Amino acid sequence: MTSPISLPAEPAAPGLDALRAANREFARRYPGESGVRQPVHTVYGGGHLFRADTATKLGAVARNALEEYASESSEFARAVGIPARLANTVYERISAKLGREPVEDFRIDFEDGYGNRPDAEEDGHAAAAGAEVAKGLAAGTLPPYIGIRIKPLNEELRRRSIRTLDVFLTALIRTAGKLPEGFVVTLPKVTIPEQVSWFAEVLGAAERALRLPAESLRFEIMIETPQIIVDRTGRSALPALVEAGGGRISAAHFGTYDYTAGCNITAAHQTMGHPACEFARQMMQVAFAGTGVWLSDGSTTVMPVPVHRPAPGAGLTAEQVAANRASVHHAWALHYADVRRSLIQGFYQGWDLHPAQLVTRYAAVYGFFLEGLDAAGQRLGNFVAKAAQATLVGDVFDDAATGQGLLNYFLRGINAGAITEEEATARTGLTLEEFRGRSFVRIMEGRR
Repeated sequence: MTSPISLPAEPAAPGLDALRAANREFARRYPGESGVRQPVHTVYGGGHLFRADTATKLGAVARNALEEYASESSEFARAVGIPARLANTVYERISAKLGREPVEDFRIDFEDGYGNRPDAEEDGHAAAAGAEVAKGLAAGTLPPYIGIRIKPLNEELRRRSIRTLDVFLTALIRTAGKLPEGFVVTLPKVTIPEQVSWFAEVLGAAERALRLPAESLRFEIMIETPQIIVDRTGRSALPALVEAGGGRISAAHFGTYDYTAGCNITAAHQTMGHPACEFARQMMQVAFAGTGVWLSDGSTTVMPVPVHRPAPGAGLTAEQVAANRASVHHAWALHYADVRRSLIQGFYQGWDLHPAQLVTRYAAVYGFFLEGLDAAGQRLGNFVAKAAQATLVGDVFDDAATGQGLLNYFLRGINAGAITEEEATARTGLTLEEFRGRSFVRIMEGRR
């Protein structure tokens, strides 16, 4: 039986056309997540040092560090704080990951990790780096994501920045004939939207000059200046950046140390957990929510390295060996805690600066997803079983948005290698096809 109504199905109010246009514009600006795999980190290395097999070598260093300083899962778990029940699983998955795909994203750095050098020297390094990427592409030794970080687009460095990018891309395309999958350019120290819009135009010109497909050159922006968080008018400049990028922006990376320095915070307190960083990250989350732009957190600068090195022909004392172990374990614990904090705050990617940090990057990511696996599986499975009806599991009330959030938890865990597809299906009752569809709404519609 149809209920009586007083208004037509589509009330002819004067503002209807304006509402339709506004709704469509909102949907265009906030398309949501693309479903493309996001790397869990970005490893930075100086542009003069990159080689086609760099990722492989970094993996070897990471495996050696794990073997030397925590050859047993129990020792590693105690060092960084992994729950004992997960120690073996996390350790095994770290070891497998370091052998299979040690680096997910690498950035060839011509900014802070490179410095200012004579033009001829930087030209040479940029051309060599482009040729090495082409070599790695042919050999299959590149990580899934790779790119280059240029210098900022201020008036002092703008010409040098674009020239470095031009030399690099020209060498790459002339040798390889194409870009690697997952290629991206990193634009640091963005201070005004005009830098972003101009850079998007430059990339378009590069595509035409190099005969690349339109919009194949994508870039990520670095949020590391206070002026881009709040501009001279008292407004956040962050939302304008996505529009200025013309659809080319893939990610926004937070630069902890430049940002805190810009806030006049002393070096001893320039840490990822500083309240100034918490504020900036929250501003980034609000500004980029729903836009499809990935968020990436900063880095831990305390490196997991030994404090003693043996002299030629000599060994280390027992005390020196113990001090080295303590130094590496301390740095690992700091990095592990920083990565966990980022994950809790919704930043699923971050920077790594040393190959031994790969160990704790994957440990933190895997531990984060595995710790909540059973509870999330129960909630998602229960919610799907009751389709569109709200349900209560324990003392947590779920709604449809939570259903998608729980699904995203599993999707991210699977993409990161923390959770296997078999674990996800066993705990939720969903099929692989339902997971791969990535839409909670479609899952519910298919089960009604």
